Amino acid sequence: MQMPDSRTTAAIEILSRLVAFDTTSHRSNRALVADIESYLAQHGVDYSLVPTDDGAKASLFATIGPTDRPGIGLSGHTDVVPAVAADWTSDPFVLRRDADRLYGRGTADMKGYLACVLAMVPEFRRRNLTTPIHILFSYDEETGCIGVRPMIAELGSRLPKPRAVIVGEPTSMAVVDAHKGPVRWQIEITGRAAHSSMAHLGVNAIAVAARLMGKINEIEAELAAFPPDPRFTPPHPTLQLTEIEGGTATNIIPASCIFNFGVRSMPGLDVDAIERRLVDFAEQECLPGMRRVAPEAAISIREINRVPPFAADSDSDIVTLALKLAEQNDTAAVSYATEAGLFQAAGVPSVICGPGDIAQAHTADEWIAISELDRCLAFLDRLADWAEA
Repeated sequence: MQMPDSRTTAAIEILSRLVAFDTTSHRSNRALVADIESYLAQHGVDYSLVPTDDGAKASLFATIGPTDRPGIGLSGHTDVVPAVAADWTSDPFVLRRDADRLYGRGTADMKGYLACVLAMVPEFRRRNLTTPIHILFSYDEETGCIGVRPMIAELGSRLPKPRAVIVGEPTSMAVVDAHKGPVRWQIEITGRAAHSSMAHLGVNAIAVAARLMGKINEIEAELAAFPPDPRFTPPHPTLQLTEIEGGTATNIIPASCIFNFGVRSMPGLDVDAIERRLVDFAEQECLPGMRRVAPEAAISIREINRVPPFAADSDSDIVTLALKLAEQNDTAAVSYATEAGLFQAAGVPSVICGPGDIAQAHTADEWIAISELDRCLAFLDRLADWAEA
C-alpha cells in the first residue's frame, strides 16, 4: 500500500476532526465552523460568516489571494444526514480507517471535499495567486440547499462574487455539468369529522387525498414521455408521493390529511404547470362536492422547497477548466441535486466535481477511499497552478 503524502495525511487528520462534529441538519454547525475559523486564522486567511437570524448556524466565506478581482469558488456543505448508530459497524462520528477506506458520517457527502480544500490552504497561501480562490462552506444543504441561499444573496455586496464555482459533491471526481432539480409540495385537506356509521355527515379528507394522489400519478405517467436525456437515470423527470399523515381512529371519518410529493425536474420542464393542474383539479373536481356537505372544507397546495435543475452553458469556461484540472475529456449528468443550480441562477457559472461515490452517501457505514482524496488534492493542486499563472 502506497504511503500517503503530507497533504493526504493532513486531509485525513482534518477529516477526522470534521467527522467528529455531529452536524446532522437539525443540529447546529457552529462548533465545526469555529474549528474551521481557528484553522484559517492560523494560516492568516480572512473570512466572513453569514449566520442564521438566531445564530445557531452559519455559512463561511473566505478568500485566498488578491481581493481586487473575482476568483474561483470552492463550495461545499457542512451538514450531514442522520446516522442511526445501531446500523453502523462503528461510531458514525469517529473516523475509522480500514485499508484504503475511511468510514464515518459525511466522509463521502461531503466532508471529504471540505477536508481536501482545507488541507490545501497552506499550499494556496504559499502560491503567488493572480486569481483568488474562494472558500464557500454552507449549512442545511441536505434539507433543500437552505443555507447557501443567504450567502449567495450577499455575493457582489458584502461578499465578493466569484467568477465561477466548483461544487464538490461526490462525483468520483467526474466533471458534472447538469443535474435534476427537486421541487416539493405539501397538500393539506380539511374535511369534516363524523362517526363512520354516519358517513354522509362528514367529508373524508383521506378519500379526497386519494383522488389528488391519483391525479399526481397520472401526471407522473405523462412525464415518462418528456423528451429524454440519456445522460440522466432515469432519462426523464419523475414525480413521487413521499409522506402522508391523516385520521384519528378507525370509527371516525378523518377530518384532515396532509401529504407531500415532489418532482425531480429537468431543464425545460414547466414545473409550475404541475401545480396549476392540481389546483384546477382541486377547485373543479374536489371542493364543490366537499363544500356541499361542509362549507368550511378546504384544500391547500403549498410549495415547500425548490432547487432548480442545473445545466451549464455549452461554452462555460468553468466546465472547460474543470475538465482540464480533472484530466478528462467528457462531462456527465446526475439525477441528484446540488447548489450549482442556485449559483448558476445568481449569475455565477458552476460545475460539479468532488471526491467520493454518491452510492456511499446517506448509507450506514458511509466511506470514502483515500485514493479519492488523493485525486481531489491533485485537482486542487492543478487549480493552484492555473490560478498562479
